[in-house]
Amino acid sequence: MRVLNIVSSPRGDRSASVAVADAFFEALRVRHPDVQVDTLDVWAEALPEFDERASSAKYKAARGGDLDEAERAVWATIRGLADRFRLADRIVVGVPMWNWAYPYKLKQLIDLVTHRGLLFEVKGDTIGPSLDVPLGIAFLVRGQAYPEWGGRPPKEFDHQSSYIDFWLRLIGVREVRTLVVEHTWGDLAGPAVEWGRAQARAMAADF
Repeated sequence: MRVLNIVSSPRGDRSASVAVADAFFEALRVRHPDVQVDTLDVWAEALPEFDERASSAKYKAARGGDLDEAERAVWATIRGLADRFRLADRIVVGVPMWNWAYPYKLKQLIDLVTHRGLLFEVKGDTIGPSLDVPLGIAFLVRGQAYPEWGGRPPKEFDHQSSYIDFWLRLIGVREVRTLVVEHTWGDLAGPAVEWGRAQARAMAADF
């Protein structure tokens, strides 16, 4: 089994999302010693900018046009990133909540690889996935909880879980399991992270 592990926190060993994911993989390796984990750390990876050159490469590639040398280079990098998704039997993503959503570097990765002909297809009026991944897990970490606040319902503060779930399903993850770990900032952080790690270990049992 090959697992793509997407790391989107820049905090390394201090990161709650990394700690939770690490507990999951520790338990997974006990059950599946032969598991292959491809860790794609969006902060360590040399992600190219999706700039005019990359955009031009995308449209030329889609239309069967001729790419110049610079366009071929950036499109090869983008295809290489997408291939790591294509090779995965499972996908795991750890996501800290930033401003009620997700880190911009994770969005950069998503924008780089999520294209027609790479991770999804368009047939007529239908959008469908390019992947066929049976299962994925999203570890969603938040510094605090969001009950009704200032007259706004909790769902208005959550632009994290809905988008990550939508994106994974769009590209072809058939089942998405989510673990939300809250209160990872302040006095409750220690117990909250330990609770998340325990839950993550349990999720490895039938992965």
